[in-house]
Amino acid sequence: MSTQKHTWKSKLHEVIYEADTPTGKLFDVLLLVTIFTSIVLVMLESVPSINEKYNLIFDISEWVITVLFTIEYILRIISIKKPKHYIFSYYGIIDLLSTIPKYLSLIFGGAHALIVLRSLRLLRIFRVLKITRYLGESNRLLEALRASKAKITVFVFAVVVICLILGSIMYIVEAGEDSGFISIPRSVYWTIVTLTTVGYGDIAPVTTLGQFIASIVMILGYGIIAVPTGIVSAEYTAQFKRTHTNTKTCETCGTEKHNDNAKFCHNCGDKF
Repeated sequence: MSTQKHTWKSKLHEVIYEADTPTGKLFDVLLLVTIFTSIVLVMLESVPSINEKYNLIFDISEWVITVLFTIEYILRIISIKKPKHYIFSYYGIIDLLSTIPKYLSLIFGGAHALIVLRSLRLLRIFRVLKITRYLGESNRLLEALRASKAKITVFVFAVVVICLILGSIMYIVEAGEDSGFISIPRSVYWTIVTLTTVGYGDIAPVTTLGQFIASIVMILGYGIIAVPTGIVSAEYTAQFKRTHTNTKTCETCGTEKHNDNAKFCHNCGDKF
């Protein structure tokens, strides 16, 4: 009996947590469709004219989706040997927060105030992206961003310094002119907007020197945008030379991202 139970839980764990099998892929696809459906309903419900006309349909649909997410949440807890590892994990908290809004609306009312929690369901897409086709790409991208963190931090700090310097210069150059550069903070704001090529146009230099400096800032902006892209791209390319991972998830602690040839969990040591 114990072996049958273990086999049943193992099979359930394989379907819910992994995507290397046809049933696992099907589960993830259905979950992805449900998440997108839920987000579309949340968006439509926020439109007063649509919500007024189809309020009952939205309410019924939300209950159906809530029940489905509740069942999935319970099954995830049942299929893992140490439920607390899932419950208090990042995905476990997101799963819970995206499930409880409808229940909370029965207690506290004000369903519209809970729309932000319902929107958290969109974050669950990152879990679904473990489907085999996307696993390697998503892992490499995350690792590339993590490896680039230090370089990008230094770069952003340098950009902030440049904005402070150029903002102060523009304040001095445009002082006394009716151009909107009434303070250094406001001038720094203009520098950031211009440097990022957003260009709201609410502030604009009127002096010749100011316009010349603005031109330099605009040209500099294109170069600055390219730097983070180059850093991440270089790290992303480097990820191809590293060990690939699969969708196998430890039944004991729920840890993911194991090497293809792994026989033991790299977190708790449990045998696969």
